[in-house]
Amino acid sequence: MTDVESDKISCLPDHLIGQILSHLTIKEAVTTSVLSSEWRNKWSTQPDLVFDSRCVSTAISKDPSVIESKFLRIVDHVLLLHSGPINKFEVSDSYRDIIIDVNAMADIDRWIRHLTGRHIKEFVLDICFDQRYKIPSSLFSCQGLHHLDLNYCWLKPPTKFEGFRSMKILYLNRVTMSQDAFNNMIYGCPVLEKLTLAKIDGLTHINIHAPNLKFFEVDDEFESINFDNTFQLANVFIYMKSKSNQGRLHGFSSNLANFFDHLPRIQSLQIADGFLKYLATGIVPEKLPTLCVNLRSICLWINFNDLKQVSVVLCLLKSSPNLRDLRMIVQRDELTAHLTPASYCWKDIFSDPSMPLGVQHVSIGISGIKSELDFIRFLLLHSPMLEKVIVEPDVEIRSEVMTELLQLKKMSRQAEVIYCGKDSSQCFLFS
Repeated sequence: MTDVESDKISCLPDHLIGQILSHLTIKEAVTTSVLSSEWRNKWSTQPDLVFDSRCVSTAISKDPSVIESKFLRIVDHVLLLHSGPINKFEVSDSYRDIIIDVNAMADIDRWIRHLTGRHIKEFVLDICFDQRYKIPSSLFSCQGLHHLDLNYCWLKPPTKFEGFRSMKILYLNRVTMSQDAFNNMIYGCPVLEKLTLAKIDGLTHINIHAPNLKFFEVDDEFESINFDNTFQLANVFIYMKSKSNQGRLHGFSSNLANFFDHLPRIQSLQIADGFLKYLATGIVPEKLPTLCVNLRSICLWINFNDLKQVSVVLCLLKSSPNLRDLRMIVQRDELTAHLTPASYCWKDIFSDPSMPLGVQHVSIGISGIKSELDFIRFLLLHSPMLEKVIVEPDVEIRSEVMTELLQLKKMSRQAEVIYCGKDSSQCFLFS
């Protein structure tokens, strides 16, 4: 058997060899250079470079400075010998094994300057720095960027920076930047499709102007959130507390109406951490001015002792004719007074909808108060397509509540009410 016959992998076309190398870590890919003279430089044209804790073994030393030095040398070595374009450059440490100190930030500056001439499309920096790492101005000249993922950084774009014109995915976590810098960056990403924000320092308001945005997720505390020209936005996930107890209207009579004004194509909505209280600020209409005809799934955290929050959910139900899935999780607020049977009138809150509700599957947490049972009664009375309601108590429920659930009237003949207690032996089906 000849060498050629025994080395079938080397005879593969270059694009197939490239695919094989793409499934290896950068350390493994560089190691293939010792296989033969033909393999010596094959790794050096790989377009995706990912440097993480797998690049350096912690077995070489327990000293963090030794591990850091080894890691920095590996990145330098690969960039020095690499030829061709670099589509993706990632430096990350998911397990926090690598400690980059202040002195090493100059190395990262140098790597970024090196990338500016390599047509970089995706840049990921996920290292837990001792202090915020200031992104060098050279990164803002990478106008070919499609995907930017920054963690533990400080962003201060140059005054002449007008945005990333090709950016489609932007992820910012534990990033510090000014309000104006944020607004200008988002406005300057006209083809942005996915935006994720978490723990951003320096912002008081979230203002989103993104005509092609389809996915938005935020986890932080702000005074307000406003959408403008976001008519393609389909998936919204908000884990956000308002810095004000009631939220600010900023010239609008209703936070709820303003929030949905630029979301005509929303399909999935998830809100938590008191954001429902922000939406309840101002006037809560019985129905939104424009129906959310594409909204099919809602998951939210609610305080059933706050009737304005209940009114917001009822408004969404009446404004979403194609809503199919609704999940509601009980959220207590010790500052809100507990409702009593005499606190409100059923007709004042649970007015009949102008058309039947379309919801099919409901999961609702309860603590046994009147407004929760009234909400379930409302759903059963006005949902002809309803198939299943799962009731999940988060506390021990009185037997009278079980009896009342059993006696509730249903518009849908096939609807099942399933009571799921914390113990599996406490599950009951009311059909």
